Amino acid sequence: MSSESKPTVRTATSASLPAGRATADAPAVVISIRDLRTHCATCSIRELCLPVGLDADEMKQVDALVATRTRLKRGETLYRAGEPFHALYAIRLGSIKSTLLAEDGREQVAGYHMQGDLVGLDGIGAGHHECDAIAVEDAEVCVLPFDRIEELARGVPALQHNLHRFLSKEISRDHNLMLVLGSMRAEERLALFLLNLAERHRRRGYSSTEYVLRLTRKEIGAYLGLKLETVSRLFSRFQEEGLIRVQGRSVKLLDPAALKRVIGLHR
Repeated sequence: MSSESKPTVRTATSASLPAGRATADAPAVVISIRDLRTHCATCSIRELCLPVGLDADEMKQVDALVATRTRLKRGETLYRAGEPFHALYAIRLGSIKSTLLAEDGREQVAGYHMQGDLVGLDGIGAGHHECDAIAVEDAEVCVLPFDRIEELARGVPALQHNLHRFLSKEISRDHNLMLVLGSMRAEERLALFLLNLAERHRRRGYSSTEYVLRLTRKEIGAYLGLKLETVSRLFSRFQEEGLIRVQGRSVKLLDPAALKRVIGLHR
């Protein structure tokens, strides 16, 4: 590759923090879209995060929203609770968790976001983020400045509808999590978590019966409101009962129908 064709990669500074948080020990990396870009029009995951049916002119306008794309290493922070809200982030590669601190100082995993998901919605109402967003694995996000989204959405109804759809999904996710934590037994929570991951992988064109768990057992427990020991015990029990096969972080669903019966489906 010649020097003229090499992408420009720069470390985020305080002036570019809205496009990705930079810290002294773990600086975020921002890639200039002028030099390295997958346009929304040709992106393989565009239908996961953008409306279907835009005409060519509308697609160009949406494409222009992506001013930067930010890369994060595993464990790096995209934004922290309390920081000003500037943008939404569409996950192009990898996965991100959103976390809150419980009153006793424990980390509570409030959300697990995969390729094609939007993160940052928590900041729209108050004007600042209410949780931390941390890369579970190496990740890449497209940065969508919210003031420009609002301006464009007024002229592109499909984009406005899609934004409302994502807001609705976020509210629904919160309600479903409350249901899981409030009314389900431990084994039901884990079975639902595994089936939900399977469905999310299926929608992205991947195997719905075999996938890699990016969250640790401890993080899964923090997401489901369970102790680490309980999560480990349930994984062992499900494997002994022939419902799943676990090798490290790789999980294969051997009997999805039986997992559904655990949570009361298809009795």
